[in-house]
Amino acid sequence: MPLKRQIGLWSAVFLGLGSMMGAGLYVSLALAAGLCGPAVVVAISVAGLLALSNGLSSAQLAAAHPVSGGTYAYGYRYLNGPLGFLAGWLFLLAKSASAATAALGMAGYLLQALERDGQTEQIVVALVGVAVFTIIVMVGIRASSRVNIVIVSLTLLTLVLFVLLAMEPARVNGPEHLQPFFHSEQGGDRAYLWNFLQGCALLFVAYTGYGRIATLGEEIRNPSRTIPAAIVITLIITMVIYAAIGYVSIAAVSTESFAESVDEQAAVLEVVTKQFAFGPAVRIVAAGAIAAMAGVLLNLILGLSRVVLAMGRQGDLPAGLAKIGPKSQMPRRAVLMSALIIIVLVVIGDVRVTWSFSAFCVLIYYGLTNICALRLNQSERRFPRWIAVLGLIGCFFLAFQVPVLIWLVGLGMVVCGFLWRFAIHRFRIRHV
Repeated sequence: MPLKRQIGLWSAVFLGLGSMMGAGLYVSLALAAGLCGPAVVVAISVAGLLALSNGLSSAQLAAAHPVSGGTYAYGYRYLNGPLGFLAGWLFLLAKSASAATAALGMAGYLLQALERDGQTEQIVVALVGVAVFTIIVMVGIRASSRVNIVIVSLTLLTLVLFVLLAMEPARVNGPEHLQPFFHSEQGGDRAYLWNFLQGCALLFVAYTGYGRIATLGEEIRNPSRTIPAAIVITLIITMVIYAAIGYVSIAAVSTESFAESVDEQAAVLEVVTKQFAFGPAVRIVAAGAIAAMAGVLLNLILGLSRVVLAMGRQGDLPAGLAKIGPKSQMPRRAVLMSALIIIVLVVIGDVRVTWSFSAFCVLIYYGLTNICALRLNQSERRFPRWIAVLGLIGCFFLAFQVPVLIWLVGLGMVVCGFLWRFAIHRFRIRHV
């Protein structure tokens, strides 16, 4: 049973923004600043350009094959079964980790606002958040889209307020905090270059929320025109916002203060705002951050459930996960499965680990997206082949710039995925 096409252009744009105006903005900027120093502003641009090349590949694939599942579905169509499965498996790993980061970040901002502390409390609040937004998603795509538009609007308003508040201290302190722009950390230039590339990898994940538009391709009206337009608009808006926030934050309070803010329950912008504002302004920024994290969590549950749905249809996950409610037009079993995966990762309670793991998995995932784009025939192709080649090289290169332990664990999870696929397909063959 197909999903109903209910999403227009601006609803799609807001879904993309809702996926990117959250953990990436409120957590990964500070993580990357700790690695890159003031050059994080350059890393934002590098990651954004790579995301744009990948976004264009995703856009033409989604326009040519507008179904639920994103690169999982494209892999099966343009590559082969094992690579299609790999894309779906990596998406589940990557975006579940991103959703866990968003849930933990949301909890951290809320606890900071309430002047509470403790990792256990943060995990509990994050789990409650996952439960609440799982229920909202299960109501239906229309309700989810409306809630998302409200959340994104509030987030954008609070980000504008943050930039306005930071402009004066940024003007006064900028000459000192932004010099030297590039610097060699202890260990020399080679170590700094590795840190810079790792920062680019972490920031790339912050942009990949545009993929939610492609993942929901089966529910978007006029997909051949709406999906490419929505992806490009979303990426341009996001790049401008990220650059503005990164610049004024570092100029106002220094790279060190900005980077260290992530350690305080991941409540980055709230901690930074307290250094140059007080009272209502801090509370408004905190409210906007909570809303932003909530929006990302909502959108990730939506996107994950659609990939679970597609994998259930294909037989890579139990077929029962592909069932769609006739009234809600929502794959509720797939939604619940997605929520359970997120819950397991939330219990880790460390945004550095979850975000780095997400970076590795999502970079390999988008590498596969670009391989699919290279397989499009001339009638399906909308952009030059070199864009997909650039995205492919960039993704696979940056994927292995994260800490060695992270990508070793990621490769181990890939092996586990293929063992699962072998087991479930063998079981199905025996019982046919």
